[in-house]
Amino acid sequence: MSHHARTVNYRGMLPGTFTMGNVVCGFLSIMSAFEGNITTACWFIILAAFLDVLDGKIARLSGSTSQFGIELDSLADFLSFGVAPATLVFAIKLNTLGKWGWMISIVYIMAAAYRLARFNLLADTDEKKEFLGLPVPAAALALVSFIIFSYHIWGQLEYAELLISMIIVFSFLMVSQVQYDTFPDRFNSPQNRIKLIILLVAALAIAFKPRLLLFPFFALYILYGMVRELYRLSTVGVGKVTGKNYGRREGDGENHNV
Repeated sequence: MSHHARTVNYRGMLPGTFTMGNVVCGFLSIMSAFEGNITTACWFIILAAFLDVLDGKIARLSGSTSQFGIELDSLADFLSFGVAPATLVFAIKLNTLGKWGWMISIVYIMAAAYRLARFNLLADTDEKKEFLGLPVPAAALALVSFIIFSYHIWGQLEYAELLISMIIVFSFLMVSQVQYDTFPDRFNSPQNRIKLIILLVAALAIAFKPRLLLFPFFALYILYGMVRELYRLSTVGVGKVTGKNYGRREGDGENHNV
C-alpha cells in the first residue's frame, strides 16, 4: 500500500469517528425511549444531528469523502433519524393506537429508508442545489423538538394529535418531489449569503432558548418548503392553461423519479 493511500485512510478516520458517534446517539435514544426517559431520548437525536453535520463538514474539508463514508453515514442516519424517532413517538403516543400505531411507525421508517437511498443516488447532481423531498434529519428534528417544546411548556406531551399528524405528513414529504433548500457552506452568491445570515441569526436565538425555539425553526423550514411547492404547482398549472412557462426552475425538467 502506498504512502498516499495510508494518508487518505487516516484522514477518513476523523469523520468516521463522528459518524460512529451518530450511531451511538441513535442507539442511546432508542434505549432512553424504552426506559421512559423521553426528553433524554430527544436530546440524543439532536446530538446525533450535530455529529452528522460535523462528519460531513470534516470529510469535505479534509478531502476524505469516500463511497464507504457516504454509505456508513446513511446507515447512521437511518438509525438516528429513522428508527430512533419512530421508536420514540411510538413509545410516547403511537402505542395507544393499536395496529394503527404500528403502521404509522413502519411507514415512517420505510419513508426514511427510501429518502436516504434516493439522496445517495442524487448526491452528486440535483441534491447539491436543493433537497428533493424533506431531509430525514429535518423530519426527525421537527418531531423531537416538538416533544421537547411540549415538555418544557406543559411538563408533558400535549396536542398529541399534532405529533401524530406530523409523523404522517413527514412520511409523505420525505418520499415526495417537494424541494427544500440546502444549507450552504460558503458566501459564494447573494442567495447563499442571505441563507447563511438567516441561519446564523436562528442559531444564535436557538442557543439562548433551545427548548422554545428549536421547534418553531424546523416547523417554519418545513412549512416554507410546502408553501413554496404549492405556489410552484399553482403557477405551473396557470402556465399550462395560458400556454406560458410559469414557475419552471432550473432542474424541474430533469428526471427525479428515482
